[in-house]
Amino acid sequence: MKKTFLTILAVAAATTAYSKIWMPAIFDSGMVLQRETNVRLWGTTDTKKTIKVNTSWNDKTYLCKPDGDGRWNVSVSTPAAGGPYTVTVSDGEKLQFDDVLVGEVWICAGQSNMEMPMKGYPSQPIANGTMDILHSADPSLHLYQAKRVSLVEPTDTTRGTWQTACPETVREFSATAYYFGRELRKVLGVPVGLIVTAWGGSSCEAWMDRATVAPFVTERSPYQIPSTQKDIKSKNRQPTVLFNGMLHPIIGYGIRGAIWYQGEDNVPRYQDYARQMHSMVTLWREKWGIGEFPFFYCQIAPYDYSIINWTVNSALLREQQLIAERTIPNVGMAVLMDAGIKLGIHPPYKNIAGERLALLALVNTYGIKGVTASSARYKSMKVEYGKAILEFENDKMNLYGKDNTFTSKLFEIAGADRVFYPAKVELHKRKYLAVSAPEVPEPVAVRYAFTDWADGDLFCDGLPLSSFRTDDWPVAERKAADTASDYDRR
Repeated sequence: MKKTFLTILAVAAATTAYSKIWMPAIFDSGMVLQRETNVRLWGTTDTKKTIKVNTSWNDKTYLCKPDGDGRWNVSVSTPAAGGPYTVTVSDGEKLQFDDVLVGEVWICAGQSNMEMPMKGYPSQPIANGTMDILHSADPSLHLYQAKRVSLVEPTDTTRGTWQTACPETVREFSATAYYFGRELRKVLGVPVGLIVTAWGGSSCEAWMDRATVAPFVTERSPYQIPSTQKDIKSKNRQPTVLFNGMLHPIIGYGIRGAIWYQGEDNVPRYQDYARQMHSMVTLWREKWGIGEFPFFYCQIAPYDYSIINWTVNSALLREQQLIAERTIPNVGMAVLMDAGIKLGIHPPYKNIAGERLALLALVNTYGIKGVTASSARYKSMKVEYGKAILEFENDKMNLYGKDNTFTSKLFEIAGADRVFYPAKVELHKRKYLAVSAPEVPEPVAVRYAFTDWADGDLFCDGLPLSSFRTDDWPVAERKAADTASDYDRR
């Protein structure tokens, strides 16, 4: 009886929603529209009347006819930046959106480290969160937080509202996204809109559609593609469910680009992650239809995964993220090797994550000169006089260790026997690293910070280097504990 009643309510709600002019929740007062482009507005109506859309910044009226199902969409031209403006939509009945800004709009997606709010999680604070919340009021920074929705079929709307940045709203908003947006506001001086669609613990597979994710659903996959709502065994990890419930409703909304912080859930099946990211980014870009929009992401921070009884070395997932940066066009990776905590999968330094994502956007998308946005990367190795000589790319300045000294405790070196020993590291000719150990007279392979937990200690121009290795040898898994962990991965 209860299920029947809920079904009746759902049908009634749907009938009400479509019995007059209707638009998805992403279109609302307080929204930010992408500047200097043509942005789409869309919705439904139960009439056959012409839809009229008026934009106050140019006092122009756009007309369109609904199709046979009552669906309509119209493209409107946006100015350089500014507001607040008014957008009015009418089919005889009028919708009016006030406090509309025109500026830069970014999607902010991923799992718990993107979702983690400025107030933190229980017993897991955000570094300097209280003071940053206190000073967060900004009428030109608008925030949209999509509610969690897990569906087997694509939906047309999210649940959420646009809000203006102030202590009360920022407290509940994604910390990584907030720090990203705050930097854009400071440097660009235009309105910024942030659309957060994230769910803690979510898999990469959950953010793709059925056709795209199918090749990645293998025997390693803990969940299969659901056919009905009853088939959803995990609301945040099952393939397609978050693409359907949380991304599909905003596809087509005018954006500049996307930021992404996800990967922790995919550590146990790291092998396909670079290809998955490539497929996911390609899918999103195809669906938006605005070309290869910028996509910047965080490399997962170091953390001791043995705490939650995982046997796979998470450096292998970080390696996949490094491969993704090399293979996907118009992307950038924020390295967080110095911003993790050994005993916490939710590091508090979300300011570092957001600011490094902003660096990538400001340099690569907005053309800011004079700053470095990308970490130096391992390029090649050769052997000279019993030492492994490593060369790097993107090294605009000399490499250095913590406290402006050149030391690193995170290198290992091995010979043909594949046994690794702690290594000594020297800055060689002010451009290369010379890595050696007395136990390895003939080096074959070098690894840097290639463990779950490592406090990154190698930098270049203010940015840490990713963990890396020069070999492709199998990496042994840890032995699992006798009892499974009950750690909450959100």
